[in-house]
Amino acid sequence: MVDYNKSAEQIIKFVGGKENISKLIHCSTRLRFSLNDMDKANLEELKQINGVLGAVNSSGQCQVIIGNNVVEMYDAINKQFGQVIARTEESNATKEKWYQVLLDYLIAIFQPLIPAIAGGGVLKALTMLLGMLGWISQTSSLYQFLNFIGTAPLYFLPILVAITTAQKLNVNILVAVSVVGTLILPDFVTSLAKGISLFNIKLTNITYSSQVFPAILAVFLYAFLEKKITKYCPKPIRIFFVPLLCMTITVIATAIALGPLGYYFGVVLTSIIMFLYNHFGFVACGLLAGLLPIMVSMGMHKAFIPYVISALSNSGCEVLYQPASLAHNMSECGMSFAVAIKTKDSELRSTAISAGISALFGITEPALYGIGLQHKRALLATMISSAISGGIIGLLGIKSFVPVGPGLASLPMFADKADPSNLFRAIFMFFFSIVFSFIIALILWKDPEETSSTTKRETIGSPVKGTIVPLSEVKDDVFSKEILGKGIAIKPTEGKLFAPSDGTITMTYKTGHAVGMKTNNGTELLFHIGINTVKLNGKYFKVVVKEGQKVKKGDVLVNFDLDSIKLAGFDPITVMIITNTNGQKINLPKVN
Repeated sequence: MVDYNKSAEQIIKFVGGKENISKLIHCSTRLRFSLNDMDKANLEELKQINGVLGAVNSSGQCQVIIGNNVVEMYDAINKQFGQVIARTEESNATKEKWYQVLLDYLIAIFQPLIPAIAGGGVLKALTMLLGMLGWISQTSSLYQFLNFIGTAPLYFLPILVAITTAQKLNVNILVAVSVVGTLILPDFVTSLAKGISLFNIKLTNITYSSQVFPAILAVFLYAFLEKKITKYCPKPIRIFFVPLLCMTITVIATAIALGPLGYYFGVVLTSIIMFLYNHFGFVACGLLAGLLPIMVSMGMHKAFIPYVISALSNSGCEVLYQPASLAHNMSECGMSFAVAIKTKDSELRSTAISAGISALFGITEPALYGIGLQHKRALLATMISSAISGGIIGLLGIKSFVPVGPGLASLPMFADKADPSNLFRAIFMFFFSIVFSFIIALILWKDPEETSSTTKRETIGSPVKGTIVPLSEVKDDVFSKEILGKGIAIKPTEGKLFAPSDGTITMTYKTGHAVGMKTNNGTELLFHIGINTVKLNGKYFKVVVKEGQKVKKGDVLVNFDLDSIKLAGFDPITVMIITNTNGQKINLPKVN
């Protein structure tokens, strides 16, 4: 039984404490932390917390995988911490790469839409299925009423997108909704159909209901205008003058340019995917399904959400990502049940049964993080089954009609009024993927051999020249309390960071203040130069190695200007932390 309050307290601790959290959101299975300093997140300790299935740094976030109980854990954290909100632009968060920023925006805008769209979509699919089976008359009031409910989220999708985009950009939500609401006003739609011009420019006749990209572009423009106009507008008239100007300019610009641009972007995006599907259908579906375990583990699968929603909006169906997900989800299920039967480890068996049940209903993270990523044979079985099952699904041309994870309860997402056999093909592949993965996993699985009782030893030198002191003297609780692991601290006398052993560089930072390394014996080391030196944004640091580079003991990793760091008011004390012991006894330099 998980004590959510206790686990929440530990999670906050091992992501670096309250002061290190810039923002927290959650999806269906993960807590997604935006942190001011990613170095302070202790992934190994997070993985050991009761109720946590795994932890990764991905897409510029520290993602803590919880599984089905993510809402309970999220609520427990907010109960202890208070609502976690984004800090101001002056936050000292580590600068993210452009693709990390893009993925962060995509997740923040599209992820919250899924419950409403999926709920309405499944209801609509169930209603249609009941009508196809003759259990409800398709001309009855009940059928029509249920259909209205299922249609509403997709019809008002621009409004929902306006809300999530405004939340992400931290601007007035109601004004953003008012801006986008103009695009779906019945009178506006009628005027576009009749042919209306503005400033002698004929407006493109587009039906904006169910569209997402025009709304996103409109809110981005509104957010830009709101910040700029507010800056120069006299305070006494801001309450009406700022929204007046913002709404007028944004709606006009959207009607003339941004709306058509966003609409055709969605059309082109869907057309590209459809081209790939039409020309490489079963290969594309099989390849995507086979790679999904890796993509899910890195959070990359979230990038498909805009395409799925756009495809459903434009063509009413989706033919690649969700059919591939059917193969992957059920392959995770079959693998988990096979491991549960074959393993002699009672704890792993319990995990596998629970993970198999979750995967059966479309939630694969417990199987992926609890079994697959920890055992290569299990991951291989899943990927083989996913790829082959996905290829067959591509050959069968199975389509989905609802943006929800394929599982037992969501099978009506494949119901097609125009082609009833689509659902039956999906049901067949549902069971085929489970059985096929189950058989492969039974063949491949072997319980890991117990490690030798002989303890290996490794001697590690000092990474900088200076006076070695206990970690307890470091003025940062993350290091002094050994939250990240045991190690040593050095008061440097020279501005050079050396490799203390032979190994491979695993991580570098643009700010230059930290480097990760793995020794040839498998010991993982983290070097951190100075306290809060991330605020220098790379000034006074020069990293001379790159990720994946082999290094020898004594090689220079980072050059840093020791005197300038001190003059800037920062403590240059340098720490070396062992983030894993790798089953070895580590000999560190003696503390003076």
